[in-house]
Amino acid sequence: MDLSNHNLQSLFAQLGLDNRPDSIDQFIERHKGLPARTRLEEANFWTPAQASFLKESINQDSDWCEVVDVLDSMLR
Repeated sequence: MDLSNHNLQSLFAQLGLDNRPDSIDQFIERHKGLPARTRLEEANFWTPAQASFLKESINQDSDWCEVVDVLDSMLR
């Protein structure tokens, strides 16, 4: 079982992105407006590895799925 803290900052770190709060806010603002018909992992701003992690997190109902859902909502 993964006991690490699963929050937005740790998700950004897991994705290899700058996880400082201001950087997260900038990322959200830059990519906000993801169409409803586009799955989060299909967005064109992810690397293949990031997209794969996001897809697996949701499909496998992993420990990360809740925070991935939060990110998805923030990007809509």
